Amino acid sequence: MGSKRLNGSSLFTGISSGLTNTYSLLSNQYQDNITIENLNKALSNTNITNTAYGSTFASYLTSNFNAVDKNGDGKISADEIQEYMNNMARQGLTREQIMTLGTANGMTNSLQETVLAHFDDIDSNHDGKVTNQEISAYGVNSQVEKQKVADRNRTINNISMFYGSDDNKYEGSLLDYRYLSDNEA
Repeated sequence: MGSKRLNGSSLFTGISSGLTNTYSLLSNQYQDNITIENLNKALSNTNITNTAYGSTFASYLTSNFNAVDKNGDGKISADEIQEYMNNMARQGLTREQIMTLGTANGMTNSLQETVLAHFDDIDSNHDGKVTNQEISAYGVNSQVEKQKVADRNRTINNISMFYGSDDNKYEGSLLDYRYLSDNEA
């Protein structure tokens, strides 16, 4: 088969890159004091909002501030953003993260659309998140299923060729066919 295996690494890499670039931009703008107040200011700062990813990722960090600020000091540090991204890569992405952050990172729409359209099937452990391993496994399983359908269709076509043409008017089952007399077939 000529189709490629589904791979979510670009999704995770793109989101990680967007968070890293936004963090870098914010830390330059606010001298490493990325607080909730500075994030709120960033949402109206054209140096941030005019970037390809800035406003989306700054908005995401604002909404998820407490999840990123693990030590609770009111600031997001470089270590905390790295730990957050590592956890995201390890634990997976939610549907909302893919819809929000996936759009802003410049990844291919077809991958994002595929993952979102098949999210519940891809999320094999049903934890509400998809990992790159689940995305890859889904891609492999999809190809296996497509091959099974193709094999079944080929078998059915071969059987119909063996037992006669489609012009045959008999509407019984294939098992009945072997008991027909020559003049009935």
